[in-house]
Amino acid sequence: MTTGKRLTRYAFAYKKIIIAALLMLTISVGTDLAGPFIAKNIIDQHILGIESIWYETTSGKQAVSYEGKLYTREKYLSRSEQKGKQIQILQVGSKFVFIDQKLEFDGKRSLKDGELVIKKGPKKAEYQAKTLKGSDILTFYQPEIPAIFQLLAIYFGLLVISAIFQYGERFLLQKSANRIIQKMREDVYGQIQRLPINYFDNLPAGKVVARITNDTEAIRELYVTVLATFFTSAIYITGIYVALFILNVKLAAICLLLLPILYVWMLIYRKYASKYNRVIRSRNSDINALINESIQGMNIIQAFGREKETKADFEKLNHEHFTYQNKLLSLNALTSHNLVGVLRNLIFVAFIWYFGGQALNTTTILSLGMLYAFVDYINRLFQPVQGIVNQLANLEQALVAGERVFKLMDEPGENVSSERIKRFNGNVIFDHVSFGYKEGEYVLKNIDFEAKQGETVALVGHTGSGKSSIMNLLFRFYDCQKGKITIDGNDIESIPRQSIRNHMGIVLQDPYLFTGTISSNVNLNNPSITKEMVEKALSDVGAEKVFKNLENGYDEPVLEKGSTLSSGQRQLISFARALAFDPAILILDEATSSIDTETEALIQEAMEVLKKGRTTFIIAHRLSTIRNADQIIVLDRGMIVEKGTHEELMEKKGKYYQMHQIQQGSTDLAG
Repeated sequence: MTTGKRLTRYAFAYKKIIIAALLMLTISVGTDLAGPFIAKNIIDQHILGIESIWYETTSGKQAVSYEGKLYTREKYLSRSEQKGKQIQILQVGSKFVFIDQKLEFDGKRSLKDGELVIKKGPKKAEYQAKTLKGSDILTFYQPEIPAIFQLLAIYFGLLVISAIFQYGERFLLQKSANRIIQKMREDVYGQIQRLPINYFDNLPAGKVVARITNDTEAIRELYVTVLATFFTSAIYITGIYVALFILNVKLAAICLLLLPILYVWMLIYRKYASKYNRVIRSRNSDINALINESIQGMNIIQAFGREKETKADFEKLNHEHFTYQNKLLSLNALTSHNLVGVLRNLIFVAFIWYFGGQALNTTTILSLGMLYAFVDYINRLFQPVQGIVNQLANLEQALVAGERVFKLMDEPGENVSSERIKRFNGNVIFDHVSFGYKEGEYVLKNIDFEAKQGETVALVGHTGSGKSSIMNLLFRFYDCQKGKITIDGNDIESIPRQSIRNHMGIVLQDPYLFTGTISSNVNLNNPSITKEMVEKALSDVGAEKVFKNLENGYDEPVLEKGSTLSSGQRQLISFARALAFDPAILILDEATSSIDTETEALIQEAMEVLKKGRTTFIIAHRLSTIRNADQIIVLDRGMIVEKGTHEELMEKKGKYYQMHQIQQGSTDLAG
């Protein structure tokens, strides 16, 4: 499905609001476009209507008295009124004259010594004329004034109606646009929750953030501004063409040439604008990713003096972004305003040519009101055209942004399950498991062991031996390629990921804390974990001694990543978090590596109580912390090389014995 169709599907979710907005827009356009027709009627029928045919009468509501006689315009005569001699009032230059007879023809007028001369080609006619005073002219205009005021009142009323409905349609369109983007952002964020962990291994966080914020904001402009402008412009253009065809079919047909020109130009523009916008959006994501990475690693950048190199990387991306922005700017500058100006001039040339030819045609009489209406409509025609042209850049940005957002949403993921399963007993078996982050490159090879309920299993080995990978598989952050993992006899791949994790807890080497309080970081705002449970968990890990001096106690604010707390304090909170959820299986991934000796002693003391009835996996570099483990698994290059208790492995004098001796030697040397 194309990006445009998918964006349309989002709009259809709020089609009732959009249809209501379009109906209001149609009413607004209709009332607004009635203005020139009313103006034409005022000019032709009332202001210039004084030059129409008059008859001498004896009575009548619209009769005008002049030199003791009554005169009425032909259009105001009723059937019961008798009409006498025909007269006419004509404008010659700035003067109006009274003629008491019918004109043979009309043409170029001139007045000299009370004689009106009318010439039209070879024809010439002379008439006796009386020049009207200002008061006489006002008298003849008197019947028109009520009608003029009435039409002006209608015109003003239509403008008010147009403004009201225009406000309504803009409000509804923007409301629907905001609803659409709200739904889209929720869908994108929901999709992120569904994506496997390995997706984020390959995509920097800054780029993901750009998809959710920058790209959806560009799509928001599509619904709020671009489509609103396109809808408005399309209805306006349709209404204007209808009005032009009513006024004059030939000239309206000439104006139709504007549409294919505009369409061809849009195709050419989109070809280049789409290319530029793709690069711009991509560089924008790269810049976000670099900024995010720089902020996360600012201490390393400054510690190793990499400020200039980091700045150079940023300037390179920023320069590419600037270059393509300039290309797009040049494309817009060369085409948008200039194109509309050229088209406007072409239409006006055609308009002048047509009206000039009509004026020379002896059989055609052109009215000033017709001329005014055409000029007004042609001017109005280019306002929506200008609006469409100006929004093409935003349209391309939105389509490119939509393409990027939908690419993220099309990534295969797994729906977040709300299924609850009973608490595990905690019997875990790795049955000849092999796994690799990349296809064909195994980091775990034929891993085979069993952890029984309530046992503490320690995983040791050099960096890169596969300790953390085993825990990633147990948590189903990844799935193995060979073999299987079972909990209480059930293959974990047959259980939804979220259901498995409901009864598992983890403490990472580098604990992550969220913005909030110490308490909220323990219960993660889970309503089932009460304040008492939070306090007990913190108490069990010995946190009371560490946090006893805080002004707000466990309600002490925590900034992003817990930057105001020490590594030991962060680790204690993370440990209490795992315990508060009372997991059947507890994983400690290098959990004591960043904790000082005193804090480590507190945790070790608490763990002896907490390990009862709970299967615990410990990944540790400090072998002193796992002496009491029920089973120690020694890994080397992704394979299990030794298994047993501390005493059994020390007796074998193998890999574990060597590691222990090296660490013991380092300790003795430090002492």
